[in-house]
Amino acid sequence: MKQPPWYYLLLLILSGEAVFILPFVLPRIFRPTVLEVFELSNVEIGLCFSIYGLVAVPSYLLGGPLADRFPPRKLIAIALWMTALGGLLFASYPSLLSLQMLYGYWGFTTIFLFWAPMIKATRVWGGNTSQGRAFGFLDGGRGLTGFLFGLLGVFIFSLIMGEQVAEASLQESQEAFSFVIYAAIVIIMLVGVLVWFFMKSGINEKEILVDQITVSQIKSVLKLPSVWLLMVIILCAYVGYKITDIVSQFANEVMLYNQVESAQLGTFLQFLRPATGILVGLIVDRFKITFWLFLSLVLCILAGALFASGYIIPTTFYLFFIAVSLIGMGVYAARALYFGVMKKGKIPLVLTGTAVGLISLIGYTPDIFAGPAYGYFLDKYPGQQGYQYVFWMLTAFSAVGAIAAFIYYRLFENNN
Repeated sequence: MKQPPWYYLLLLILSGEAVFILPFVLPRIFRPTVLEVFELSNVEIGLCFSIYGLVAVPSYLLGGPLADRFPPRKLIAIALWMTALGGLLFASYPSLLSLQMLYGYWGFTTIFLFWAPMIKATRVWGGNTSQGRAFGFLDGGRGLTGFLFGLLGVFIFSLIMGEQVAEASLQESQEAFSFVIYAAIVIIMLVGVLVWFFMKSGINEKEILVDQITVSQIKSVLKLPSVWLLMVIILCAYVGYKITDIVSQFANEVMLYNQVESAQLGTFLQFLRPATGILVGLIVDRFKITFWLFLSLVLCILAGALFASGYIIPTTFYLFFIAVSLIGMGVYAARALYFGVMKKGKIPLVLTGTAVGLISLIGYTPDIFAGPAYGYFLDKYPGQQGYQYVFWMLTAFSAVGAIAAFIYYRLFENNN
């Protein structure tokens, strides 16, 4: 099977981040602004994300088989257009209930119609020899694309607001942020058009699609040891990814960084995502990809243990920098690799969507439980003690994930 053209992967990268601009990228970059213009508390916006997760988790399972029946580019384009349409309600600054319903809707459009097709299309581009490069470039490119989308949004917002940001009224802030939302809607719609017309693999689609998904096919996927191991590996790695959300807060409350310095640290952590993904993509196919996945989780163990040890205090800058670098490289390398080992695990390409749906049903449950869990520790044990408990949680999950990744390596790396 020949490899699709380079722009096939480029469109995958663009769509892979574009679909999440409205529900996640804008609220992450403009968090204070979003809280103000939607008149939300931290708890209320957190509830929106939880509702997204509650809809997304079953959508992984139910949407997976679609990717095995229909061409990925069509499902991805429809998902982009439907997600963009939700932005029209977002721009109207709806009530809390309507906003929660919108996040539930986005949980459907971004996962049921999008996630498995994206993973399957990436496997198609990677072919027989470039799975590491495909998934490394995908995650690294998505990180870079999200960063560029953020810069564009900040530019538009600052252009509309001018120099009177601090004195702006609620209405003025809403009007300015509306331009950012509408710009995002246009970009998402355009990416959908490009995907529909140009993201063609150049191979016979009958080779990667089935007429229908049968119970026996689902059972055959569930019998694969690689599917069960990937459920564990992704769940553990994703806990680490969720915990990176509090690193800048750790810098502020434990390292005593001010808000600007904490934001700069958060920016550095975001920079590590594209840097790590692209680096992994360039080198990992020359080595044993499953062993690199194991090493990425070992880095997470080391980072978690450093943070949890209590040795990181305001006077240990270099130790803190090392720990942040380790957690960033470990988490982002794992994200770039864990779907890249599906071929090694003998998961049939034609049933990728079904397998991704089953794996993700368990693997992405941290969307539901990780936030409340570390929030409990931070509220129950204020100060460094709470963070130590959170990072022991990271260390424990990473250790379980590393064990599963090592088993994966021993089972499949030398048997291909």
